[in-house]
Amino acid sequence: MKDIVLLVIDTQKGITDSRLFAFERVKSNIKTLIEKARKSGIEVVFVQHDDGEGSGFSAGNEDFEIFEEFKPKESEKIFVKTVNSALHKSVGLSEYLANKGVKKIITVGLQTNFCIDATLHTGFDLGFEMLVPEYTNSTFDSEYMSAECAYRYYNEFLWNGRFAKCISMSEACELLERNQ
Repeated sequence: MKDIVLLVIDTQKGITDSRLFAFERVKSNIKTLIEKARKSGIEVVFVQHDDGEGSGFSAGNEDFEIFEEFKPKESEKIFVKTVNSALHKSVGLSEYLANKGVKKIITVGLQTNFCIDATLHTGFDLGFEMLVPEYTNSTFDSEYMSAECAYRYYNEFLWNGRFAKCISMSEACELLERNQ
């Protein structure tokens, strides 16, 4: 049994597009990690955010569906959440991973300053080793800061050494290959 998983958070059609900071690089890196994890026999788990009926971003809406280029295989697990943290107890994912003996979670997806941040904090609090490969999360500009500023603040300042270990793509790829 592998003690590592690749967690792909909220890469849904309604928000996975060129409005994101470094979109092409992030898209390419996530695709690379999904392919490497699958090739190494490491579980890939997907999470979708549901904003509730009538929001346009809920089960049954096109924007809710996972981005085509990251499409899960039929055998891969998909968890749906209504809160920011994918590891919140209401989602069932943290219990699922703990029961499988997972210790390390490679975390990728959207959005840096919302669901990725919340998931990393929760994962850290639950005792998981949270790993964040470079340019595998992103967000949009807001009235408070640019998307690039948000990416750099969380990835280069807030998370690393506190709630997560921010690693290079080569380190992430080596980790996935080593754990096959």
